[in-house]
Amino acid sequence: MALAATFGLINSCCIPLVTILVQYWTLRLPHFHCLNVGLNFSQVRIAVSKMTSREDRIAELLVPFLEGSTLSTAKLERLRAYVDLLLKWNSKINLTAVRNSDEIVTRHFGESLFAARQLFPEPIAESVIDIGSGAGFPGIPMKIWNESAVFLLIESSQKRAVFLREVVRTLGLDRVSIETARAEKTAVRAELVTLRAVERFDQILQTAHGLLKPRGRLALLIGESQHKSAKSALPDLDWQSPVPIPLSQNRTLLIGTL
Repeated sequence: MALAATFGLINSCCIPLVTILVQYWTLRLPHFHCLNVGLNFSQVRIAVSKMTSREDRIAELLVPFLEGSTLSTAKLERLRAYVDLLLKWNSKINLTAVRNSDEIVTRHFGESLFAARQLFPEPIAESVIDIGSGAGFPGIPMKIWNESAVFLLIESSQKRAVFLREVVRTLGLDRVSIETARAEKTAVRAELVTLRAVERFDQILQTAHGLLKPRGRLALLIGESQHKSAKSALPDLDWQSPVPIPLSQNRTLLIGTL
């Protein structure tokens, strides 16, 4: 009865469920003989508080990139879990030269979500190929932003591909495939192809072009110095004006339509 009464509070005020449960069981502690139970529940509350504050910090760091849009709690939880995985795996394999978690959020997640917001103002079930996905940027944050899209992440490194599969599994992302191969070998075509920080830029542009469906879009996260190369290599694309990426001196989003 006491527990039922406690749950009744949820409908009348905004008390987090975890807090209610912890408080209830703390009151019931005298009936237990284990003195560590109280400490364990305190640790739970501290852990939950830290998780919430970390998600708030991620949301704060992403504000300049979202331009007034907000991320749901579920999306922020996925981003936090992604950051945790990236930091853990980065100590074993080379995923990113950035080690600071705040800088990872702004440099990698911010840029990826900025592109996602520009490309998907509204959720749309579009097919996407991310070439040279590496640690999952921009593909996985874009998938978190637009869950309706179907993604193929192409990564030639076996170790990085294993990491990508672990991220997809841990975050519970569906309709995301990882192909361990070079993009030149891919037979799939998509409505959107993305590129970010890839080697052999001039060569890979031709490959990306070949992966586009009719009227498909090519989205490049590149520096200003690469605009001329992209446009001269693919003159048949209808190129939009480059969009500067927030908090960056020369990074841009360049979109061309077939």
